[in-house]
Amino acid sequence: MIKVRVASRVPVAEDIIGLDLVHADGEALPPFSAGAHVDLFLGNGMTRQYSLCNDPADQSRYRIAVLREPSSRGGSAFVHDALLKGAVLTISPPRNLFALDEDGHEHRLFAGGVGVTPILAMAYRLHALGARFILHYCARSRSRAAFLEELAAAPFAASVRLSFDDEPDTRLDLDAVLAAPSPDRRIYVCGPGGFMAFVTEGAAARGWTSGQIRREHFAAEVAPTDQNRPFDLVIASSGQVVGVAADQTAAQALEAAGVFVPLSCEQGVCGTCLTPVIEGEVEHRDAFQTDAEKAAGLAFTPCCSRARGQRLVIDL
Repeated sequence: MIKVRVASRVPVAEDIIGLDLVHADGEALPPFSAGAHVDLFLGNGMTRQYSLCNDPADQSRYRIAVLREPSSRGGSAFVHDALLKGAVLTISPPRNLFALDEDGHEHRLFAGGVGVTPILAMAYRLHALGARFILHYCARSRSRAAFLEELAAAPFAASVRLSFDDEPDTRLDLDAVLAAPSPDRRIYVCGPGGFMAFVTEGAAARGWTSGQIRREHFAAEVAPTDQNRPFDLVIASSGQVVGVAADQTAAQALEAAGVFVPLSCEQGVCGTCLTPVIEGEVEHRDAFQTDAEKAAGLAFTPCCSRARGQRLVIDL
């Protein structure tokens, strides 16, 4: 774990603040790659993941941007209300679940709202590599688009395209920007669920393959719970059987039984709790695994996923 201090805090758009985090002891921070994030261990007991959005070549700081969510479960509200300049907190080292394919010939970057955070770091990295790319940044309005001044002054400003819902002449035209999906082109997309679906489904309809599309979700889709059924988890190493009630997650049942499972987002996004499955069929509800990984059924996220049948045998 790394102890950091909030070196600066500035508004970067309506309801979005940008925080620069530096090592609390003045030491160098571990390097990070474009698309990486860190876990913030908040003073209210919560853990939240935020993408690093500064140039990966700048190792003096980690910069994050946080939107105050109207329906916050406590994470974004705590950041906005409590993480003032000078505050000290603990974070994880960077890890990357949304990495650039630097061998790609050409890249299409799509950011929706605060989803620009990992995309911005990617743009800096691609520019440093001399790679061809276009960054499409979409937001409800200019006031809700973060880092507009920085994008305008960036060395890759000519590669940025802006689209705003309240400016019809700037609307994103998928027919134009997703034409010619040659095998060496890549798509990266981050933003709200509706925006993600618009881009990824639009790309698929125009001939882009799943292997060409990389995405990072803010949260998994919320699955209906009214038809949840109880099931058993069998821990292969001990034979212990843990019952999961219809109104419990598998993680909650394991915790109640004294079985430790590492948790972070608790929404099926970060992959922290990913657990190997030895036997049984999984009802996957996460946004972390690929479709192919889900089809293989070799792991599940106990924070949100469940068994399709009466039991799962897991490797813990």
